[in-house]
Amino acid sequence: MIIGLTGSFCGGKDTVGDYLKEKGFMHISLSDILREDLKAKKKKVTRENLQKIGNELREKHGNSVLAERVLKKLIVGKDYVITSIRHPDEVNALKKKYDFHLVKVDAPLEVRFLRMKKREREEDPQTIEEFKAMEELEMTGQTGSGQRIGECMSMASIVLMNDSDVYTLMKKVDKMVADLKIKTKPPVQTVETPSTYKRPSWDEYFINIMNEIGKRGSCDRGRSGALIVKDKRILCTGYVGSPPGLPHCDEVGHLMKKVIDDDGTVRQHCMRTIHAEQNAMLQAAKNGISIQGGTVYCKMAPCRVCAMMIISTGIKRVVAHKMYHAAQESIEMFKKAGVELVILEKEVETYKNM
Repeated sequence: MIIGLTGSFCGGKDTVGDYLKEKGFMHISLSDILREDLKAKKKKVTRENLQKIGNELREKHGNSVLAERVLKKLIVGKDYVITSIRHPDEVNALKKKYDFHLVKVDAPLEVRFLRMKKREREEDPQTIEEFKAMEELEMTGQTGSGQRIGECMSMASIVLMNDSDVYTLMKKVDKMVADLKIKTKPPVQTVETPSTYKRPSWDEYFINIMNEIGKRGSCDRGRSGALIVKDKRILCTGYVGSPPGLPHCDEVGHLMKKVIDDDGTVRQHCMRTIHAEQNAMLQAAKNGISIQGGTVYCKMAPCRVCAMMIISTGIKRVVAHKMYHAAQESIEMFKKAGVELVILEKEVETYKNM
């Protein structure tokens, strides 16, 4: 299992992390990545510098960059405890693992202030008012790529109150781990019989293939795939990736550009890669394959640019697994052009829009 720890300042996260390490869990701290970067830049490892470089990394490479780096280090079959989780996008990235559990470790303000005073660090606040002000900034005072610990705490599915002695806290941790082991047991496999088995529809069949194609994508913000079909035969496929010979996001990071929506919302998008639908159409053009009258299967409702290309190539049907938050223009264009749009699940695809 993978246990992520978040919580209030001096709530006891490190104590829980150290105890789980003693119990056989491998300990990874997101802050260790920041410490490595600071040392490489020959900068002093302080709380202020850790926060600063963390914000810079999230701004440059996306809010989940630290969690994504950690995920690459995990070994199948090992138990992990991950600490220093400070942004909700880090939580969302770690939740990709089915056996991930976010735990909030907390204690009353006065108790935590006394714990901090005992450790006698020069950079720590000296009064309870300074302590409260510093915590307020970390919890709710930052947006975007800054630390948003309060939001992380609200996402926790388990709460450990550390308002007593260490022995009591350890007993709570032992019970938590025992309960999670029961919950994370592999499900019992059921055997399908001819009477219970249901063949997938053609749309389900091709969507399943599309999802497998998407795993080849080289941008972790959205590993999307696409395939173009005619007369129930696959003509060409595509996935999110950079043009041949150019570096991929997974290799050198994202190429983020700010985009301003009509309502004034400022978003950041990665411009390094070509969309899956575009890659599929380019493959058809490259190999002289006619896709006129075909159906394109994709992860989410296409963006405006993809929609225009789909219409121009003569594709008459689009089947998307889920909705896309910015697909309204595409939907309107498809209606005007007579292109059928089918969305199998009305849920909006969660896309890393940093």
